[in-house]
Amino acid sequence: MRKKIFLAAALFWTGVILFFCLENAKDIPQINIPYIDKVVHAIFHFVFTTLWFLYFKKKLSSSIIVQPLTWSFVFSLLFGISIELMQQYITLTRSADVIDVLANTVGASLVVITILLLNARTRIVDKI
Repeated sequence: MRKKIFLAAALFWTGVILFFCLENAKDIPQINIPYIDKVVHAIFHFVFTTLWFLYFKKKLSSSIIVQPLTWSFVFSLLFGISIELMQQYITLTRSADVIDVLANTVGASLVVITILLLNARTRIVDKI
């Protein structure tokens, strides 16, 4: 049951990211805070990586967190790169940005660090 819930949440969040990253840039309100878009990218991928980790953990029925953590991290990186390529080649109002990929990687990396630290201290991830 949890596996289906985690999958639904991960797919929903994937759709949210796709929508906002491929939306016409003119339709997105402009906020004049330096680098806010990079923070948003990091948050998007923090949540993305977390949700996919939870799904992969259940899907793989793994007691070891390294494999689902690796899968979710790599998936996040590939998804982020794919979105940047889609922005460059499919949309008319967006362009690819290597710094966005870096921000995505920061968000995904923070998940890896957080999960490893939480698991080392509390073993809470094993109970999921």
